[in-house]
Amino acid sequence: MIFPLKILTKKVKEREEGSQRGGRREEKRNGEGEGGAGMTTVDCRTWTDPTSQPTLDPVQDHIKLTPPSLVFIFSTLLNLLLIWLESRNRHFLLENRNNEGQSEPKMGSLARSSIWICLSFMLFCAVQGFYLPGSYPHKYSVGDVLSVKVNSLTSIDTEIPFSYYSLPFCKPQEGVKDSAENLGELLMGDRIENSPYRFKMHTNESDILMCRSDPLTPETFSLLKKRIDEMYQVNLILDNLPAIRYTKKDDYFLRWTGYPIGIKVGDDYYVFNHLKFTVLVHKYEETNVARVMGTGDAADVIPAMDKSGSGTPGWMVVGFEVVPCSFRHDSESIKTLKMYEKYPSKIQCDPSTVSMNIKENQPIVYTYEVSFMESEIQWPSRWDAYLKMEGAKVHWFSILNSLMVIAFLAGIVFVILLRTVRRDLTRYEELDKEAQAQMNEELSGWKLVVSDVFRAPSNPMLLCVMIGDGVQILGMGVVTILFAALGFMSPASRGTLLTGMIFFYLILGILAGYAAVRMWKTIKCGEHAGWVSVAWRVACFFPGIAFLILTTLNFLLWGSHSTGAIPFSLFVILILLWFCISVPLTLIGGFLGAKASHIEYPVRTNQIPREIPAQKYPSWLLVLGAGTLPFGTLFIELFFIMSSIWMGRVYYVFGFLFIVMILLVVVCAEVSLVLTYMHLCVEDWAWWWKSFFSSGSVAIYIFLYSVNYLVFDLKSLSGPVSATLYLGYSLFMVVAIMLATGTVGFLSSFWFVHYLFSSVKLD
Repeated sequence: MIFPLKILTKKVKEREEGSQRGGRREEKRNGEGEGGAGMTTVDCRTWTDPTSQPTLDPVQDHIKLTPPSLVFIFSTLLNLLLIWLESRNRHFLLENRNNEGQSEPKMGSLARSSIWICLSFMLFCAVQGFYLPGSYPHKYSVGDVLSVKVNSLTSIDTEIPFSYYSLPFCKPQEGVKDSAENLGELLMGDRIENSPYRFKMHTNESDILMCRSDPLTPETFSLLKKRIDEMYQVNLILDNLPAIRYTKKDDYFLRWTGYPIGIKVGDDYYVFNHLKFTVLVHKYEETNVARVMGTGDAADVIPAMDKSGSGTPGWMVVGFEVVPCSFRHDSESIKTLKMYEKYPSKIQCDPSTVSMNIKENQPIVYTYEVSFMESEIQWPSRWDAYLKMEGAKVHWFSILNSLMVIAFLAGIVFVILLRTVRRDLTRYEELDKEAQAQMNEELSGWKLVVSDVFRAPSNPMLLCVMIGDGVQILGMGVVTILFAALGFMSPASRGTLLTGMIFFYLILGILAGYAAVRMWKTIKCGEHAGWVSVAWRVACFFPGIAFLILTTLNFLLWGSHSTGAIPFSLFVILILLWFCISVPLTLIGGFLGAKASHIEYPVRTNQIPREIPAQKYPSWLLVLGAGTLPFGTLFIELFFIMSSIWMGRVYYVFGFLFIVMILLVVVCAEVSLVLTYMHLCVEDWAWWWKSFFSSGSVAIYIFLYSVNYLVFDLKSLSGPVSATLYLGYSLFMVVAIMLATGTVGFLSSFWFVHYLFSSVKLD
């Protein structure tokens, strides 16, 4: 099943690779043979029809649930929980009263209160809607000023972002100001700043002069050529919408965010110094936006009651398109002109030609034009053009492939539990004591290690620390992806996904401390001595690894003067979050774990350990090979995630990702359970670490896949710094996955072993 999927993934990969890279590389190749003086024709025609949509097959496969519907779901779950508790209470009272001859009790207060809660929430959902932070539409009147912002320059060839104003672009008259909104933006390398581009709502303008740059010094000229060679993109933002560019390739249209700085044709470098903007606007209507019931910008519109005379007529921005052009201006004729004044002559923006080649000691003149067009796109749907994802069938094939692996492993587990184990235990329990003693002498397999199976493993503190961190990472991943699937972390709010991950990781420190200390107390048979050391190491183990990796990579980014480098002030904030929130919560969780009762072993452990028989094959070889099954459920979705991170594509299929993550957890649990049983059958009682790495070994294959992706998919990644950054971030991701999947495998194996030997009778 995996082999055909690999072929299918390759086809999708080739198609997307051609669509993403082909545009710019096609421009580059077609222009090289047509170099000439003054004006050069290149095959880079753009498509700017705002009423049409790209002809690719888009699929909105993310889960869209409105906040009231979420409230209804949670209230229903709460209602069911209260009713269940009440039913259990009534069942207990009924048994007692039947014994005493009393009548059946009436409905309790819990059931009545749960019904009232459910009805009140249903009424709330029916009559009231609300906006989430950042999703309220902005209404502009005719003539209102629209400010365009700029983000970092990005390139899929280097993966190193740089500041927009590191190149000789026009700067705003009031000076450059940062517009960072949250922690996630800064960690992702986004540096959003103001720009000199100014529009007036519903006012078309043309031939607007921006500025005349200073003559290009040799250093600036070399830097500009280098950025063009590295295929850097300019990213503009209007009303939280990135500028989008359409290009035609073969018979379908491609969507791009941003536009290239310039292009190389032959030996000459041309810069795009004239921008043609198209702003799509939709009329502000009270019945369309008074009740936006949903999360993010992809919400559904619920018509509200008519309120006569409420609000003033206005317009909303629902689209932002750009067409870059290269136009040779007369730099001498605009010496006396100021910013935003009219250029002396008419500018013809022809995207199929380039004419502004850059030369040393010569200035660059920047101009723009803007036109407004009414669109039928409503404000809640304005992000649909960015969130449309291709390859939905591949996602479903990935899930089907995972389900087949799960069914295969579930069959093995079913055979182990319901046939082999139960049959052996039934036969064992039916014998009398003398027969059991005689049978014990003839026993083989897992029954012989009954007195050693719960013997403390080597390095028990390290195991508990890794389990605690794994629980924290796994919980963070599940909660974050669930919230993203429900729409609470829309790409419309930049950086919220990463900010949410940090927030949930900090809060779940209490769960990490509890799990680690309670497992430590269980291994020590109820003794909680040393729990503070365990909790402290949990709080410092994975964050310490992350701090070491990210600090090393940050020095590389600092050396490159990249905006991807974490500022020193942000470093201080992260350290404060670590030691002021995460560490205390982990210690609190450890305290709760020390107070909780330990898990009692069902069998006694001998003082003298049993010798493990020699095996034909190394047991660790089987453990390492077990990671292929979890990797088989993940590798197709992993391709889309890697493309989103390193190819600059928007990933918003969190619904698929949540399903794949649940399937991954199930496969890891089943694989670890089966391998633990196999080790016990060959009288290998040292199952603790092997159960952890049997599922955690999937991280090895993910890292190998990352190397494969670097070699074959990121061929154009230039420079050792870029490759080091890629491998460093991949290593960080792999360590987190290893801890999370290993924890799933260990906990499932611990439950299985405890269940297995709790049924064995011993004198």
